Amino acid sequence: MSSVNILAVRGVERRFDKTLALQATDLDVAENDFITILGPSGCGKSTLLRIVAGLDHPTAGTVQLDGRRIEGPGADRGMVFQSYTLFPWLTVLDNVCFGLRERGLPRAQQVEQAQAFIAKVGLKGFEHHFPKQLSGGMQQRTALARALANGPRMLLMDEPFGALDHQTRELMQELLLGIWEAERKTVLFVTHDIDEAVFMGSRVVVMSARPGRIKLDRTVELPHPRHYSVKTTPVFSELKAELTEAVRTEVLAAQAQNA
Repeated sequence: MSSVNILAVRGVERRFDKTLALQATDLDVAENDFITILGPSGCGKSTLLRIVAGLDHPTAGTVQLDGRRIEGPGADRGMVFQSYTLFPWLTVLDNVCFGLRERGLPRAQQVEQAQAFIAKVGLKGFEHHFPKQLSGGMQQRTALARALANGPRMLLMDEPFGALDHQTRELMQELLLGIWEAERKTVLFVTHDIDEAVFMGSRVVVMSARPGRIKLDRTVELPHPRHYSVKTTPVFSELKAELTEAVRTEVLAAQAQNA
């Protein structure tokens, strides 16, 4: 991994009316890091991700990418949501071309770049299908290809596989990890799934119950290329056990708050 930090979150806080959702939070993200974020519902995971994406603004604190303050959305950050957010009236090819078209690239260049990423996510031959003709996994592959085709500095993913069935989810994990190992994009990935967090991440961050803060930050000492069989190794099991206890404690705290 690179030791050069490209994202700096400093004292970021988010308040909604009288509710403090995210307390002053610091986070450094190095180039090529794949950071997975765990925590109970309502702890501010998605809020933090949306602030980095420029889709929300902190009440206090700053976020800088490559030394420049983030003030709003930008092509340097690609966002993938749990819902597929594809344009239903556009084909797979035109969905993937969308950001390239908005940047003013010539059509031939759009198509060339889009087709390369469509192939990377395993959808070659489906370029002219519409979203309604695709399975959930295929729609999410299209969303991933669209985000990657823009050449973002960072990929921001908010529970991108949460709506998929178990088997499809595991295949998507392997697909994304393989692409990351080849492309080395910097990734922030929010999930509720501890196995997914350990398998995908180079670092795992656990957030506390609301108001959210970073409670735990662990490096994942598993080799790359990472095969699904690592899930049966002692290193995986030990880290999973530690994270399970940390998350469980915060879930119980959140339940106590709600009661």
